[in-house]
Amino acid sequence: MDVGCADCSLLSKLKFHRHCVELLAGVDIDCAAIRQRMHALAPLTCDYLQPASRPLTIELYQGSVTEREPCTRGFDLVTCIELIEHLEPWEVERFSDVVFGYMAPRAVIVSTPNAEFNTLLPGLTGFRHKDHKFEWSRAEFNTWALGICWRYGYTVDFTGVGEAQDSSVGFCSQIGVFQRHPELNVPVNNTPVEATVYRLLYKVVYPSLQDNNIFHRTLVSEVIYRAECLRRAWEEEEEEEEGVAGQTVYRCGRSVHVPLLRVWACPRVQALCADLHHLQEVLLGDSRVQLDANGGAVVLPGDEQEGEEEEEEDCGREEFAMRPAKCNIEEDWDAEIG
Repeated sequence: MDVGCADCSLLSKLKFHRHCVELLAGVDIDCAAIRQRMHALAPLTCDYLQPASRPLTIELYQGSVTEREPCTRGFDLVTCIELIEHLEPWEVERFSDVVFGYMAPRAVIVSTPNAEFNTLLPGLTGFRHKDHKFEWSRAEFNTWALGICWRYGYTVDFTGVGEAQDSSVGFCSQIGVFQRHPELNVPVNNTPVEATVYRLLYKVVYPSLQDNNIFHRTLVSEVIYRAECLRRAWEEEEEEEEGVAGQTVYRCGRSVHVPLLRVWACPRVQALCADLHHLQEVLLGDSRVQLDANGGAVVLPGDEQEGEEEEEEDCGREEFAMRPAKCNIEEDWDAEIG
């Protein structure tokens, strides 16, 4: 969960890490900032053509990070990027209790401007942004972070944004990476909480192979594609040398039969379905692919049949074009000119 997600720029990058993320959530008090870019989080065409093996859900909420919300509990990671400096000092204490005490994620990443770096920013007087309520020095940030660790059972590592100029100035923005200590007892807050205080603005579920319908459609499409590739490769070899030894594709009448074992041997098909018997069961129950009587080969229409149909259509068009046009309307040129 990204608290203070604003225009969702961080979530837009994290959505591409499908191998390790199953739920992304963002919350911000400014719903206009979320709505400006929230549709950029929608799935792309490639997400439907090649669904990932893991599911991904993205949820965006309007709400304050100083309020307890049940849906914010249970996250592995909470990020707070350049947010706390926008809070009033009394709100920082409330924010700390909500994030570290109530939400209690396994890890928290907090970044905030480093006030000591401001001397290197030309023309800057005061804070970096008009909405900043404060900007901490490194000592002030360290004091707050270590207090969090002592109170809520976390450890922290300090780093920063960009490259540190020197020991007297430090990073442009300072970062604290908090890890909940597994051996420490985290305080449990039993205060009654309202059912819902956040407002859901946007939710999208990405297609994944864990959905049976999507899995079957993807598998069948891949089988048809691989069968066509094998058929084309065989036809090219047949043109070069008639009667290729050990051919794995054969013609039966006007149809082309591609052994299912050869299709299943393709790495992409095996990645989708590791069992040949299961693959056969899926294909037998789908009308988009035809198997032979034994269920051991994929039957594809031959090019000869398609060519004959096209030839018949062409002949029909030529015959129609050669017929004299009959017209019962008598033209009166004199009347037309007049």
